[in-house]
Amino acid sequence: MSHSPIWHPFTQHGLGEPIPEVARAEDAELHLADGATVIDAISSWWVTTHGHAHPRIAAAIAEQAARLDQIIFAGWTHEPAERLAVGLRAIMPDNLTRVFFSDSGSTSVEVALKMALGYWRNRGEPRERIVVMDNGYHGDTIGTMSVGARGAFNRAYEPLLFDVTSIPFPHEDAEQATLDALEAACRDGAAAFIVEPLVLGAGGMLVYGAETLAEMRRICASHGTLFIADEVMTGWGRTGTLLACEQAGVEPDILCLSKGLTGGAIPLAVTMASEAVYQAHYAPDRSRMFFHSSSYTANPIACAAACANLDIWREEPVAERIALLAERQAARLADLARHPLIRNPRRIGTIAAFDVGDAQGYLSDLAPRMLAMFRERDVLLRPLGNTVYVMPPYCTTSDQLDAVFATVREVCEIVERST
Repeated sequence: MSHSPIWHPFTQHGLGEPIPEVARAEDAELHLADGATVIDAISSWWVTTHGHAHPRIAAAIAEQAARLDQIIFAGWTHEPAERLAVGLRAIMPDNLTRVFFSDSGSTSVEVALKMALGYWRNRGEPRERIVVMDNGYHGDTIGTMSVGARGAFNRAYEPLLFDVTSIPFPHEDAEQATLDALEAACRDGAAAFIVEPLVLGAGGMLVYGAETLAEMRRICASHGTLFIADEVMTGWGRTGTLLACEQAGVEPDILCLSKGLTGGAIPLAVTMASEAVYQAHYAPDRSRMFFHSSSYTANPIACAAACANLDIWREEPVAERIALLAERQAARLADLARHPLIRNPRRIGTIAAFDVGDAQGYLSDLAPRMLAMFRERDVLLRPLGNTVYVMPPYCTTSDQLDAVFATVREVCEIVERST
């Protein structure tokens, strides 16, 4: 593929690194064009929940494609979208009464930010400041970069980004500093606070407690600041429950969902909002409508895939699979933690993470070295700097997980010998 015209995301083509071609996938395995089989240990960037090419989801996609493939959603509707919205209302927090469709995690967050600002504008109250958490990541569009961590990811685009108020990550034994900073920001009339519940993904798989999440929600509610939960990565069982917010008893004002919404098979996102947020835009005045859409909003094929995903959650033992995978992750992480290079081992639900050595920063030289070694050993792991995380599909077998952690240990030993 060296002469391909494709410009790949998060890829520095100037390094000349190989780009394998995937021919097909099934369950937790990727089958390459050269005949190799690779274990997908990061769910293909955190999207694949039940496994690749799940037969129920694939069948739903094929059936819907033959019936209705695409239709404008501004002023029109269709059965898969209606069925999905009702299904989401049945399993998501009771206060989230409205479902707005979009295309990806980034757009679901853009929608949430616009909903929050529109809420205050339409109420005639001057609130415009968004509060964020250090090390957060919410996407790569302009709005989502604005509310994410600033650095190498977005330095070139600084002129386009809007100002936010940032509070520190609640490190263990330093949670009060985070809560005090949020209290001060909300007291100053913040419009909304956006956060990844319980674990910050691209920021390094940083984990914090449910008690802190609950207290942050309480602070926002006491000042009327809208609470936006970005569960694009944490949703659909990754942290051990359907939503991470469940573990803190939190009902957000606005909820962002994507990735596992379709089981990872096809792009789709939703932003769910409380009735108060919806009513702030509801009026006979057309100027107060919510101005957001895309050509593929609520694409019928994607909605059909998501409906199949909901059926799997209702009818199959998904919770048991998640619990078993979490248990297996915990056992293997505990064993790996004894390696002298492993720092700060941590796990929440089906996510296991740890730091290798003391190298810091996303652009550390250690990341591409480890990435290459994992690839050579037919394991898909993509380090975040010196942070390695294992987030496989829920169908991953014990033997496959053994192979992943054996590979990690082997790579750590190579790194240790070279330092």
